[in-house]
Amino acid sequence: MKKLLTMAMATMTLAGCAQSYQPVVDTKGQDSARYQQDLFECRQYAEQVSPAGDAAVGGLGGAAAGAALGAITGALVGGVSAGTGAAVGAATGGAVGVGAGAVSGVEEQKRIINNCMRGRGYNVLN
Repeated sequence: MKKLLTMAMATMTLAGCAQSYQPVVDTKGQDSARYQQDLFECRQYAEQVSPAGDAAVGGLGGAAAGAALGAITGALVGGVSAGTGAAVGAATGGAVGVGAGAVSGVEEQKRIINNCMRGRGYNVLN
């Protein structure tokens, strides 16, 4: 449970990552004020994707899959009950799912910013 809580707190920290992401752009010959305005607008588009929301969905899916796998393992392994296996599996799967969902959401925000800047004529290098 502590793992899941720690992952959830880390995920909340990821909210707003689009506002700090700085793509690597070849700005030679570009107006710096226009670049900053375009970057601001592209970041606003990226904010429509929620890493925290993706983390929550990932956590739920991971917990469900972990509980099922844990229950099966607990039923098959002597000395461990299906309920205990399900609880451990749910906690572990939930923590892994939260982390994977958060990373996926942040990567999607970066992709949106990069694509938006390319669409505005910038040479995005990363």
